[in-house]
Amino acid sequence: MNVKSPWIRPEIAAVTGPLVSAAGIATLWAAGIEFPVYPPPGIIMLGTGAVAFTLMRPRLRWAGAVPVALGLFIQIGFMVEGIVSGTGFANLTGDAGTGAMIGQIVQQLGAVTAIVGGVITIKTRARTPAHTR
Repeated sequence: MNVKSPWIRPEIAAVTGPLVSAAGIATLWAAGIEFPVYPPPGIIMLGTGAVAFTLMRPRLRWAGAVPVALGLFIQIGFMVEGIVSGTGFANLTGDAGTGAMIGQIVQQLGAVTAIVGGVITIKTRARTPAHTR
């Protein structure tokens, strides 16, 4: 089934958010922040999620839940890791260097963009009749 539908702005934000967040993780990695495995699994997970959203977007109304889940995973992980070890907060405040601070900011902005874009996508698609998509 070949379904082509134009991208709306919230969908663009929903797919861009995880990719930006992955770029933030790559920046953290390049800045010398240690990750438990090579490569950082967040990069693979966020990239795969963006591809999954892109493939599901024209067919499923709830496809926007994918970037929402990815963004929440990043945000919750940041909060838990920040509370447990304080590393994320140290990155955000620049204690771990400028590169780590930039990477952490980019990662968080991408996660928030994914959440907001995904939620608006879900709301918009819920109001759009299936035959117009």
